[in-house]
Amino acid sequence: MYALKLNPAAEAVWDALPSQAGDNLGRALALACERPLEATHPYGVDDKVVRQILTPEVRALLLVGQTTRTVAVLQIDYLG
Repeated sequence: MYALKLNPAAEAVWDALPSQAGDNLGRALALACERPLEATHPYGVDDKVVRQILTPEVRALLLVGQTTRTVAVLQIDYLG
């Protein structure tokens, strides 16, 4: 299991999401903490470090730390 890290700006966006979008993101992040490469998509070049989660309402950019076993949320965009 990987630890989830959230910066204050990303946390504020997550808190402001509509209920369903926030719930969907929460489930997707939980899966990413269990299996980060299988539960996420490459962002740009597939370096297995910078990844993204895509839901119908949200895109979240992540930094996966293999050695630190962390998933850091860098940015959350509400797609509406």
